[in-house]
Amino acid sequence: MVANPLKQEVDETIGKDKSKQKDKSQEKRRKIRRLKYRKRKFPIILRVILILGLIVASLILGLMFGYGILGQEEAKEILEKDTWQHIIDIVKKK
Repeated sequence: MVANPLKQEVDETIGKDKSKQKDKSQEKRRKIRRLKYRKRKFPIILRVILILGLIVASLILGLMFGYGILGQEEAKEILEKDTWQHIIDIVKKK
């Protein structure tokens, strides 16, 4: 049985087209991955800094609330060094 040379040629052409399509689709995926990484509008390091800043701000506000409202003192006093020295002395019982 003799193989049809036209059919063989068509099969080779189709095979090449499929491999080209696979290459193109892989290339598109790589470009999309690169673009996704580059599209980051708010970098991770800024996110970390923002979260740490929010944690510090909430800690300070919580201290001011506890000392000022619950402790019935002036809220700004919690930011003074003498107040903290007094608190440390009470805790250590000097």
